[in-house]
Amino acid sequence: MKKLWLVITALIVASMVLTACGGADAPVEEEAPVAEEAPAVEEEAVTEEEAPAEEAAEISLRWRTRPGNQEEADLYQGISDGLNLDGITLEYEPGGSDTSSYQDVLKTELASGTAPDVFWIPGTDVADFVARGLLLDMRGMADATDGYADADFYEGPMFHLTFNPETGNSSETLWGLPRDVSTFALYINLDLLAEAGVDDPRELEANGEWTWEAFQETAEAVSALGDDVQGYSGSAWWGPYGVWINAAGGNFFNEDRTACALDTDEALAGLQFVQDLYASGAAVPYGEDGEPPFRSGNVGMFQNGRWATPGIRTVDFEWDVVGLPVGPAGNPGNWLFWGAYVVNADTENPEAAWELVQALTTAEVQGTVAALGANIPSRVSQDALDAFLDFTPPANNQAFLDGLANSPTAEGPLWAGSWPDFGAVMDTAISSLLTGETTVEDFGATVCDEANKAFQE
Repeated sequence: MKKLWLVITALIVASMVLTACGGADAPVEEEAPVAEEAPAVEEEAVTEEEAPAEEAAEISLRWRTRPGNQEEADLYQGISDGLNLDGITLEYEPGGSDTSSYQDVLKTELASGTAPDVFWIPGTDVADFVARGLLLDMRGMADATDGYADADFYEGPMFHLTFNPETGNSSETLWGLPRDVSTFALYINLDLLAEAGVDDPRELEANGEWTWEAFQETAEAVSALGDDVQGYSGSAWWGPYGVWINAAGGNFFNEDRTACALDTDEALAGLQFVQDLYASGAAVPYGEDGEPPFRSGNVGMFQNGRWATPGIRTVDFEWDVVGLPVGPAGNPGNWLFWGAYVVNADTENPEAAWELVQALTTAEVQGTVAALGANIPSRVSQDALDAFLDFTPPANNQAFLDGLANSPTAEGPLWAGSWPDFGAVMDTAISSLLTGETTVEDFGATVCDEANKAFQE
């Protein structure tokens, strides 16, 4: 204000001088408004200079999944490229490591501050990541989001994703949203099965005759076709070998998941069956990747989840899927697999990360994943399941849905212990068993002594 009066005073003095000299006849009143407008012009200029800086404040988010093959990695890259989030740019990175597990790499990066903002983890690992303080609780943001509801997703995964370990209650937190669900099936090479002259497993299943015995006969018949052909292959992790334990009536844990149950008669019976299968030579040796020999046409039955479908669609032989064979417990022992998109607890942009998690789990995006064949939508919607049946090949998509309906054992974290510690003991012991280095008797006598160390006292 003082500066303004100085300007006006100067103009008045100048006007008086000019009038006295006869050099101008402009009245003082017309000059004053010009002086009064000068600061306003300066303020407007500053506003115009600052506006572009505000518009340029775009948020960048990194997100990661663990694709099972290149086809799946390409799928998620396409999803990332197609998402249009206002003011947010996305960078997708497929996870994987030749030297350590996907989850271990994430933990290392989280500790060093180099982890992505949003990432996928298996359902088994949620409790471990929560206990380490690595995940953002999104409950508050979810409750403030119009249209969001936990009940839109399968109950099994949401029980764990909303579990509060401090109170022991569910629905109090939100550690993530499930990306998908899946079950196991057997991918079958119809050409090899026909050459071996065995009954079609799909027909046996329809007639209630697809049992462990029928499965074993089929595997042995296909394996007899040549030294470079095997009847069965599966991957070396807890899912495939757990099927045989479940189908025999066993379990990894006791009923309340607070202790090891790998030494029960039922669990040991399942492990004896699968050990005998590998020992017979009818299976690709345990520990070798079972997918490449199947895709090359040298395996009759390949056990895997829905996520293997994109890769299997590239083969040049006739194929389909069939449900798992029924074991002594009267069911196939299938799993309800799931994984979740979670948020880095140290992300600089929690609201934007929550927006991304929602975008990655919409019905539209889940439909894109299901259409490629990778997984089954995790949203509870009959329309989604009906649409899933049309995403062919395989022709027999119903096998995966039957797996969901036929009492699958839900994948879940250990809130009372450490799943990574338990899994490490179990994997090592069962690897020794299925490669013939250990007997079932020796396994049963020692495994739970070590595995129980993973539980909290």
